Amino acid sequence: MKIGIFGGSFDPVHLGHLWIAESAREHLGLDEIWWIPASQSPLKNFSPIASDEQRLTMIRLAIAGTPNHIIDERELRRGSVSYTIDTIKEITEESPHNDYFLIVGGDSLASMPDWFRPQDLLGLVTLAVVIRGGQGRPDYSVLEGIVDAKVIERIRSAEVVVPAIEISSSEVRDRISKGLSVRYRIPASVNEYIRSESLYSARI
Repeated sequence: MKIGIFGGSFDPVHLGHLWIAESAREHLGLDEIWWIPASQSPLKNFSPIASDEQRLTMIRLAIAGTPNHIIDERELRRGSVSYTIDTIKEITEESPHNDYFLIVGGDSLASMPDWFRPQDLLGLVTLAVVIRGGQGRPDYSVLEGIVDAKVIERIRSAEVVVPAIEISSSEVRDRISKGLSVRYRIPASVNEYIRSESLYSARI
């Protein structure tokens, strides 16, 4: 099987996340997308605002009715800082016969030299770099010295192009804190859940 690994805080999950995940599934011919909410990213100096269970619930609501989109809770169970190599190593050891694609944005590609054990990571998965409309071409030269030219070309061939999506979780949280509408930025079911839980209502 071809599996797309899609990690992030998802605080909250929004339509941009869904658009990226489905575009990657279609473009790469993936059998499944595995959503892996992070407990704490090692490259971010802040923790999610919503609780683990709240973020899980929002993802469940967002992907309801799409059986090829699956939630993997291992990083939340692990707790603390989650290194992608640890997660990918576990996954590939459990199911070694699958082909894995790690769905990342251009900013993640640019920071790849700062990731923990990037060479080992890229030996286990193929990066699928998401390019949003209006963005420049990714600079794959950052991978030189980490992997060889053949691997870089494989990564380049797995690019996922999507239209410009001007939505971010921080913007959604900020709008909620100001009492502004987030309709059409997040799924209606997620919006209703946020309202019921009074999430993000304090100024962020």
